[in-house]
Amino acid sequence: MTRARLRAFTIVEMLAVIGVIAVLMSLVVPAIGGVRRQARAGGCQSNLRQLGVAVANYAAQNRDRYPAAILYDMTDAGVVTKAWDFEQQPDGTVRAGALWDFVQGPNEVQQCPEFAGSSTFGTDPSTGYNYNTTYIGAEGRFPELDADGRWRDGWAVARRGLASGQFRKTTTTAIFGDGGWKGGANKFMRAPSNAVENDLPTIYGGAQAFRHTGCTHCCYLDGHVASSTACCEGANASAGLLSGVMDFPRNGFLADGDGPYDPR
Repeated sequence: MTRARLRAFTIVEMLAVIGVIAVLMSLVVPAIGGVRRQARAGGCQSNLRQLGVAVANYAAQNRDRYPAAILYDMTDAGVVTKAWDFEQQPDGTVRAGALWDFVQGPNEVQQCPEFAGSSTFGTDPSTGYNYNTTYIGAEGRFPELDADGRWRDGWAVARRGLASGQFRKTTTTAIFGDGGWKGGANKFMRAPSNAVENDLPTIYGGAQAFRHTGCTHCCYLDGHVASSTACCEGANASAGLLSGVMDFPRNGFLADGDGPYDPR
């Protein structure tokens, strides 16, 4: 009876095994990354859908008026910034915004899972989404003194959004979406025309972020959420605006005109 001899792997066999493992890893790792990206994209769409439900509920309880995008109120302590998502006190403290009571888990819902940066407006703890400010959300100016030395603030110095009775194109008008500009995220969705804001850098800083593998997600007035890969420069594009403000094509508009933003 002969004794079986143990046979060790040769260097060539070891290298072959390592090569096979490397090939398998090169196939598996991108697949895992793709699954994670899809999960984050699904989470983003769910968040936007919840924001759409929240804003509809808000309007139902406020005489069909949608929340202001931003207002500024003067208090004894200083200026209070009231945005659609958060309010910031004069000392920098952040409090619940207009939609807070209409969303379950607002901190999570108001944070795009694909955006890891911090807010570029105030000290918001959650960020990544913007709200149609050109046509739907009212936009206030900073408080100002009138001729009698009294402060005019809030709604008194606000550019009003369209009334809900003027909404006709509810299936094609974006109300919330992935917001982005060169500095990170933005919370105020701007239409590319300068007919309302009259300030091109502000407009180009209110673009949509195509951060989901070249897609951007938007919630529309009728509540449905859709994706788009059509990243547009806008009718007033210039090299400075595209590269210095917007960071095109990472960010862009939903169209070159105002069609996807104007509900009339």
